[in-house]
Amino acid sequence: MPVEPGLTGHVELEVADADTAVAFRSGDVAVLSTPRIVALCEEAAVAAVAGAFEPGQTTVSMRIQLDHLAPTAVGGKVTADARLVVVEGRRLKFSVSVNDERGLIAAGKVTRVVVDREHFLDKTR
Repeated sequence: MPVEPGLTGHVELEVADADTAVAFRSGDVAVLSTPRIVALCEEAAVAAVAGAFEPGQTTVSMRIQLDHLAPTAVGGKVTADARLVVVEGRRLKFSVSVNDERGLIAAGKVTRVVVDREHFLDKTR
């Protein structure tokens, strides 16, 4: 499968106590945390291009731009969607959105970079 604009990914989550700002230590309210929303957007972007690379290749996060617009309580169901909108060499740019039962709760952009997994990991040694 070629990596080209239009690929989409979708993930779902039922918000649990472990997903809250309290649990992530990013605030003191028991609602879906911004860091967890970021992770959902990343997961949707990864899902959009799953299976699209040569063996040994993967993508890593480079940039995230996100507006967290509304709270979601524990027990709420959220969906995150990513659409690949631009391919610039190894850079993949996605449009992302997150919704709950009431509507849009977050929107933004995710940029991921295609890397050789082993070469990338060599940089950590």
